[in-house]
Amino acid sequence: MVLLYCFFLLAGSVYGLGEKTITLGPSWEAVEKRQGITEASLIRPDPVLVLASTPAGNPPAGYWDIEESTAVTPDLYLSFDEGRPGHFVDSFDHYDVSVSPELTVAAAPLCRTGTGAALFNGTGASPIVLTPRRNALFAPGNHLRDFTIEFWLYPQILENGAQILYWNASKPDQGGYIDQYIQCFVFRNRLQWTFGDFFFSPGEGARKSLVVSGPPVLPRTWSHHLIRFDADLGLLEYLVDGKVEAMEYATASGHEGGEVYTPVIGEKSRLTLGIHFSGMMDDFRIYRRSLEEAALTKYPSGGGRVESRTLDLGNPDSRLIKIEAFGGRSSSTAGRTWNEYAGNAPLRFQDHAEMKFFVRISSSPYRWNDIPWIPVNPGTDLPNTFQGRYIQVAADFYPSEDGETSPYLAELRLIYHAAEAPPPPTQVTAVARDGAVELSWRASPSREPAGYLVYYGTARGEYFGSTAVPSPLDAGNRTSIRIEGLNNGTLYYFAVAAYRGPTAPDGIFVPEPGRQVPEPGEFSREAVARPLRGAH
Repeated sequence: MVLLYCFFLLAGSVYGLGEKTITLGPSWEAVEKRQGITEASLIRPDPVLVLASTPAGNPPAGYWDIEESTAVTPDLYLSFDEGRPGHFVDSFDHYDVSVSPELTVAAAPLCRTGTGAALFNGTGASPIVLTPRRNALFAPGNHLRDFTIEFWLYPQILENGAQILYWNASKPDQGGYIDQYIQCFVFRNRLQWTFGDFFFSPGEGARKSLVVSGPPVLPRTWSHHLIRFDADLGLLEYLVDGKVEAMEYATASGHEGGEVYTPVIGEKSRLTLGIHFSGMMDDFRIYRRSLEEAALTKYPSGGGRVESRTLDLGNPDSRLIKIEAFGGRSSSTAGRTWNEYAGNAPLRFQDHAEMKFFVRISSSPYRWNDIPWIPVNPGTDLPNTFQGRYIQVAADFYPSEDGETSPYLAELRLIYHAAEAPPPPTQVTAVARDGAVELSWRASPSREPAGYLVYYGTARGEYFGSTAVPSPLDAGNRTSIRIEGLNNGTLYYFAVAAYRGPTAPDGIFVPEPGRQVPEPGEFSREAVARPLRGAH
């Protein structure tokens, strides 16, 4: 009872006469299941629940190839979600990651995906260095066919010469070495890609360099960049925000058709990110194939879901009156978080971002799978059928139509009538008889008791008696009882507790045949008697 009281003291408060609340948020420990949902700390003063900007499961599968019905997994994946730059890793363990101490992290929702982005400060140091292992795509000696490099970029400023990406290696050639490189750098507010001595003829006797560039890149705005190579066509394409902006052919003729040159990786291969770059980078990936399309929306269209753990209302006759949901919607544009706080509202917005709520109630904390979820509208009074001791609450989150904004939940309140047991009876008296004790008491001052439970035992406060009938005895709604079959000469201790039954809307007790006795209220003052031979 003490633990139960402490739980309600911490999780709920008196809402009105006979009504209480359980509050979820800003602490979300009671939210047990989270699918596609994360906590964000920059939207409101306290953490809120919001859609995660990457699908559930880490590392992600990448893309699904419809023709081959297979998942396309990255060769390298930097999510930047580890929270600290020194903990950045390639999720597929194909590359060793070295991070400069000057690199920092931008947390959600400023990042584009997940819960973090790499934040570069524009220095000339090497902020992130990736060294391929033997099984990596860019490992020395590899003859590449298809490949794709993609990432999200948020330039704070655009300075000529800032290097977004720089890969270099040394390839042996006729007793000497050729310096190979891939360079993606800022040139006149655009990103320019140069593949220097990267493509080789089948016999490696000839080599080819290619240069592609895209449209102007807007500062303080997220943009998606993807460059891919199709070895069957010899086609190199550069896409910005899903649109093809430039293409070149790695062929002997420089046009479609003819002999195709393909990449060959030299020695001392390494990849560097962010030299002299000021801004954020997120979700950096390399694939072993030419991807047909990129996932450009911030939030998955399927949304996400949370479910609470089992919450105890304290009594089987407790009734959920209503739920109240406080929240809004959030989006990030131009490096700023836009927050539309709706307060206690249905949380449905014009751009079709929305949240839907569900509850299920039971008299048992187990076997939830047999109990369906019931949709409820926040702020709307619920019918009297929402009754029971245990409750779970769930919420579905759906993004906006364009996938760029998410609803968020700041606080959820469950308002209920606790249906507390009536106070104990008074003036309990025990009269010893031969092998029996007669008990009587004054009725509980509440008008709602359905009956009384009589407890007895042979030690003070320990009512585990089984001499006559097992303790406790259900006396119904009587105010006296005779307990037979007790041992003469043994001192017995007795207590009486009232219990509450189902009630009509006016509060009057409604009998329910066959109903199990609920948990009792507080015990009465203890009475003592010793049965004696010859007592009448």
